[in-house]
Amino acid sequence: MTANTNTTPIVGKLYCSSSQTVHVVRKRPHVVNGGGFVVMDSSGQRVLFRVDGCGGGIVEALSIYKKWKGYSLDYEGTRKLVFSLREPNSCLFKNKAIRIFTRNRGCDFKISGYFPDKCCSIVDSKGNEVAQVRVMKEVEELVENKDLYHVVVKPGMDQAFVFGVIAILDHIYGESTHC
Repeated sequence: MTANTNTTPIVGKLYCSSSQTVHVVRKRPHVVNGGGFVVMDSSGQRVLFRVDGCGGGIVEALSIYKKWKGYSLDYEGTRKLVFSLREPNSCLFKNKAIRIFTRNRGCDFKISGYFPDKCCSIVDSKGNEVAQVRVMKEVEELVENKDLYHVVVKPGMDQAFVFGVIAILDHIYGESTHC
């Protein structure tokens, strides 16, 4: 019996896997392209994505008043809006989740948890967890910082979208993606 995995291509089908994927994320020092991070496969041997602290890559983020936009870039450098991420604007809404909108539809995803602690998830509009960010327990016992963590992406979810969202969260919380 085969499982029917729905794919959710947001950046592209190329970035969707039919099985759950585990990625290792390692922050880079600010002196290397302004910081950023590298996403590797679960063995830590193969680089899958690279996010430079000064922009570029598959998804690029721009900010306007607590609203961030993620763009894909084609081979000619033309930008296409992929998603926008909105933080709650008011101190009255401090406990409200960060919301993520794709294309020109309503709220499609939200962030559950707290990214600076590397303990959060991306949840779809139906309440299903599509990606999870966690500190690697083995590393946490050895080192007290959160420069190395893992991201689990559920089957069918667009991995480029997930790491585009993580790049924006990294920038919002002043982690490693600042020029």
